[in-house]
Amino acid sequence: MSERRSARGAARTAEKMLDVLAVLILFCGVAQAQSQSRQPEQSPQPTIVEAPKASAIAPDAAGIAVDPKTYVIGLEDILSIKTWREPDFTLAVAVRPDGKITIPLVGDVQADGLTPERLKAQLQQALSDYINKPDITITVMQVNSKKYFITGGVNRPGQYPLVIPTRVFDALSGAGGFQNFANTKDIVIVRGNQRIRFNYNEVLKGKKLEQNVFIESGDTIIVKQ
Repeated sequence: MSERRSARGAARTAEKMLDVLAVLILFCGVAQAQSQSRQPEQSPQPTIVEAPKASAIAPDAAGIAVDPKTYVIGLEDILSIKTWREPDFTLAVAVRPDGKITIPLVGDVQADGLTPERLKAQLQQALSDYINKPDITITVMQVNSKKYFITGGVNRPGQYPLVIPTRVFDALSGAGGFQNFANTKDIVIVRGNQRIRFNYNEVLKGKKLEQNVFIESGDTIIVKQ
């Protein structure tokens, strides 16, 4: 009997200890929750966005798309010829000094003096002997046959492609503006043996607009300083 009583007492003591431990765990949990609720909320960190970086523009970049219906291909122009699902007939070619390009199986094809649309029609006809209804796209990757030059007191002197009809005023505007002490009243366009005078200030004011002539391939615009 005494052993049973002692066992019962030990069991009751263990139950009491478990109850006390549970209370302590519950109290600690409540205290931790209250402590976290009293902490001030941290404001979200602002998102840092980098400013866009300006990309450099090469002086000889075309800058605009070549119109395949009006642009006339010239010597040294770089052409991209893409034939749908035909990698053997997809290539980049340069117009040779004889005005021709070479296409696999077809051979030499005249390109100088043609528009990209006209050259496309000729290639489609030539490739129809090897491909069923060839789907061809021709783009001018680089204009080398028509160019003009700007030198002197401008911010971006150099060589420029003559992709579309361009007047002197627009050509100068595309050269990044004038440097300090540039003489904008006495600009010279050298065209072979000709010397064409151009007053930028007058044209800017809408005066004597007849001097704002179209640039021709090979022209050199000189901005005196």
